[in-house]
Amino acid sequence: MDLKLFFDPVPESITQHAYAHNSFFKHINFHGELFPDLKGIQIAIIGLEEVRGTDDTESVDQAAHEVRKRLYQLKRGLAHYKIADLGNLRSGVDLKETYIRIKTVGEELMKKQILPIYIGGTHDLDMGQYLSYEGMKKLVSMLTVDAKIDMDDEGRPFEVHSQDIILHQPNFLFNYTQLAYQSFLTDRDLVNVMEKLYFDHVRLGQLRDNFKEVEPLIRNADLLSFDICAVQSADAPGACDAQPFGLTAEEACQICWFAGMNEKLSSLGLYGYQPHYDDRRYKTASVMATMVWYFIEGFYHRKDSLSFKSNDYTKYTVSLDSKPSTIVFYKSKLSAKWWMEVPQTGKEKFERDTIIPCSYQDYQTAQRGEVPDRWVNAQLKLY
Repeated sequence: MDLKLFFDPVPESITQHAYAHNSFFKHINFHGELFPDLKGIQIAIIGLEEVRGTDDTESVDQAAHEVRKRLYQLKRGLAHYKIADLGNLRSGVDLKETYIRIKTVGEELMKKQILPIYIGGTHDLDMGQYLSYEGMKKLVSMLTVDAKIDMDDEGRPFEVHSQDIILHQPNFLFNYTQLAYQSFLTDRDLVNVMEKLYFDHVRLGQLRDNFKEVEPLIRNADLLSFDICAVQSADAPGACDAQPFGLTAEEACQICWFAGMNEKLSSLGLYGYQPHYDDRRYKTASVMATMVWYFIEGFYHRKDSLSFKSNDYTKYTVSLDSKPSTIVFYKSKLSAKWWMEVPQTGKEKFERDTIIPCSYQDYQTAQRGEVPDRWVNAQLKLY
């Protein structure tokens, strides 16, 4: 497949800037006169211009370029980058075709073991990101960071894309996790639906109470969809649906760092930026650029092989007085991260990895003779 046909090059007004020798820009390949050679590339940056997922289309199509301007100026990290900026994806004749183009490009890149990072456009474009996993013939887990649970249209059809993903047929969604939603923006009935489906959800306040306990949820995801409206408007005034309360820019970068370090995660989407509403210094674009930078740094700090029978892991077996009688935990000698085993019974609906990410706190819970909630929820999903 000739991917060049799908993309417009990065404008010369951006690439001809006098960047420092140690800048991010100087250490990546970009789509200018020539399309980048993808041989050996590990990460591909993709700009999205699609605006038909919102009623306010003032400048959404410029979002990726504004983020690029700030990202290119950041300093290169310690790793040897194998990154290509493919330019902006050409939108389809209608919104549905744009979804299909995102799906096609994402699927092709992931077949080549290249992780796509989508920047710009409206949050409903994560439908295309999700669909790119359809041909993989496996169940996937999706992580969404958003101030709201997008399943309530309120007369706005594009506000139900999360519902569309969950209901999509054929169904290849194993788990859906919602982080940092705010109760006063969310219908309680939607939360009840999440609970009935055994999907994970963490309110903003809960996330702040114990940020480290969120890391296993992030580590369990195959794809991350991040609506910038989840970041408070003081740090992200240019969000399409900016909110006065939300994550700080630092917390958003921490989530991206965790996601980058997740060996399973194979695509990232940052959506919902409206440059027209940004401040004079384009603060939101700077925050998003820094989030991408931290994600990439996390990617190049991946350590774990996920081969739990290897010498890279220490196995712990905890005995319980109830069912289950034992729970097996694994701790990485390289990263100090924890996993636990949910045993097969032969009655599972799906073939699925049964060693799931957990925290040291889950191990401590088991040592006290209690079954961790994370273990119970995982088993419920398998049936």
